[in-house]
Amino acid sequence: MTAQPDPMRSDALGYGLAIAGAVLFSTKGIFIKLAFAEGVSTEATLALRMLVALPVYLVILLTLLRRQPQSRALLTPSRLIACMAVGILGYYVSSYLDFAGLAFVSAQYERLVLFTYPFFVLLFGVWFFGDRMNWALVPAMLITYAGLMVIFTWNLTVRPDGLLLGTALVLGSALTFAFYQHLARRQMVVVGTALFTCIGMSTAAVLAIGQSLVVDGPATYFAFSPYVWMLGLMLGVFGTVLPSFLLNSGIARIGARATASTASLGPIMTIVLAVLILGEEFTLFHAIGTALVLLGSALFARNDRRARGPST
Repeated sequence: MTAQPDPMRSDALGYGLAIAGAVLFSTKGIFIKLAFAEGVSTEATLALRMLVALPVYLVILLTLLRRQPQSRALLTPSRLIACMAVGILGYYVSSYLDFAGLAFVSAQYERLVLFTYPFFVLLFGVWFFGDRMNWALVPAMLITYAGLMVIFTWNLTVRPDGLLLGTALVLGSALTFAFYQHLARRQMVVVGTALFTCIGMSTAAVLAIGQSLVVDGPATYFAFSPYVWMLGLMLGVFGTVLPSFLLNSGIARIGARATASTASLGPIMTIVLAVLILGEEFTLFHAIGTALVLLGSALFARNDRRARGPST
């Protein structure tokens, strides 16, 4: 019988990486909202994020290929195309839908809607990737969506303009990101976390920057103030580069479903920052809705870990 690694030690590191990535990703909506307040378009805001991130990923990519010759052998044309396609789905399509949705809804609400992606990770795993359905997770899902409905109803009553479109866009981001997580792990198993992340993010960055140059025009960037560029820097480093590596490292160690179930600190951090920095409202309805969402997520994570067992 072969010796097995300590699952608790491995899981502790994997969960730690996933949680750190989720917390940093939670700052993204704040920086985006601040950029929107300066009149920056959705396309330009996404491009600013990628302009900062792209050089980092390219440098790391070239370093990996130079220091690890075996990595070049892994990147067959079909594998390279697959990594690029998955990166486009997770870092371009999902990101653009999320950025576009934030133009219509609050940062708090956006984060809570996006927070439903673990449920889609579960469902997609069952429908497309051969996972077994865990029906014990359904009550947790219902509790979470009940919380979203509380906040959605409040928004619909108080400020309904753009709410349905914004919700649909952010929900589309959650759907595409959930599907990305399953596809990403299959690529990372072959080429490694760092190499996949660099390829996927670099591809998405080129597309996002190209889209903005077509939509906004190159002259737009010369008119940006130093403050806007600072927001782009913060968004690129703390809202993109660091969390992307942390999250993908978590996926590689503990899997897509486990990683998706560790993000409960993200909405809390977003709510605190949104209230303190953006001046967003936090009413009794927000408190009740957020509590239900977090409760549902906690139950989902606990039941999911029990179903998978200590060795996964």
